[in-house]
Amino acid sequence: MRVWTQLLCLLATGALVASAAVHAQTWPAQTVRIIVPFPPGGTTDQVARLLQPYLQQSLGVSVVVDNRGGASGAIGSGMAAKAPPDGYTFLLVFDTHGVNPSLIPNMPFDTLKDLAPIMLLGKSPMVITAHPAFPYKTFAEVVRLAKAKPGVVTFGTIGSGSLAHLAMAMITGYAKVEMTHIPYKGGGPLIINAIGGHVPMAIASLALFSPHIQSGRLKAIGITSPKRHPQFPEVATVAEQVMPGFDAEAWWGLLAPVNTPAPILARMHTEVTRALKVPALQQHLDQQALTVVASSPEEFQKFLVNEVERWARVVRDNKIKPGE
Repeated sequence: MRVWTQLLCLLATGALVASAAVHAQTWPAQTVRIIVPFPPGGTTDQVARLLQPYLQQSLGVSVVVDNRGGASGAIGSGMAAKAPPDGYTFLLVFDTHGVNPSLIPNMPFDTLKDLAPIMLLGKSPMVITAHPAFPYKTFAEVVRLAKAKPGVVTFGTIGSGSLAHLAMAMITGYAKVEMTHIPYKGGGPLIINAIGGHVPMAIASLALFSPHIQSGRLKAIGITSPKRHPQFPEVATVAEQVMPGFDAEAWWGLLAPVNTPAPILARMHTEVTRALKVPALQQHLDQQALTVVASSPEEFQKFLVNEVERWARVVRDNKIKPGE
């Protein structure tokens, strides 16, 4: 009886493997969906829509971008994690993906186990910006104001628990100052309010704010990379101005539901890599100050583990709670 049970298990496993192989050979045969777990207008949405026409051409089927915002990207990511692993649902995440596990209680999916990594697409420093009417020219000046008048300085981010939010928590904790955080529901709403002067200071990826700094609608007062960015060499780093050694960069990555057939994941990695090498697409990303990484799945998984661990320490050490 035991032998028969083992044999049936082997046969079932073999059937599943054979079925996955056949499915992978015929993929794609229908529309491919890329879930963006943020509203339209932000950088994650922009990156997905830049990739969309190239993937559509190379895959030979329609590719749709599906915006599913909410909970700093956790709602859309949860939808992707629960989607059938058939190669027709992918997920393009932002850096909040590495923060959410430590900040959102009882998430209905496991960030590191329920999604298969495909590629770390790219990185970009974050930049602290101010409305042109804001009288301060450097972030160091703003910190001095915050020390003199605790709580009077306000700043906006793409959402509570975003990397920008945690970066500011690190900076204000180090400088021993109090600033008021205003969370928005994604990059699109943040841009509108920052340009409109409804929030005097904002921090987000340089990829999001770069066009508006270049147009003069926002002014950059600090950057979060270890070194000054070549696009804005006159903007001093946070490390130079306030917190020596400070380094925090935004990032974007592509994943799929776990158990998506390996050949499909490999094909998607190949097609995205090819798209990222197209000069026109590269030019767009360069203009947004996004540096292409195009990692392997294994490198991306290692990166994700490190991000989850790193920002969990920041959340714990700064006693940050959801919604703050």
